[in-house]
Amino acid sequence: MKFNTSMPIYLQVITAIKRDLVTGKMKAGDKLPSGRELATLYEINPNTAARVYSELEQEGITFTRRGLGTYVTEDEALIRRLKEEMAEELVTRFLEEMKELGIPPEDAINMATNALSRKL
Repeated sequence: MKFNTSMPIYLQVITAIKRDLVTGKMKAGDKLPSGRELATLYEINPNTAARVYSELEQEGITFTRRGLGTYVTEDEALIRRLKEEMAEELVTRFLEEMKELGIPPEDAINMATNALSRKL
């Protein structure tokens, strides 16, 4: 994974894990790699990996079974909300960047719709 220098690494790894969850690459109840394995997988410091898991657990995205490891939440409603939040964030960012270009929201939506119809 290539990291963006303008955002903390642990947040980028959290986002990648959340994306894997909402896109179905990772399923509810799946076991996550150990902290050391996560550090190796993303080429990050083990302390950063521990922080990733700590943050995910605080958000309710993961839970730990003592002695067994860290698992993805089994709460399907939480996963749906997470997907909706991530989609909302992308749309908001898109509209903000279009506004910076001087493109009104209605035109931005029309441009996105046209681009989408060309891709299908």
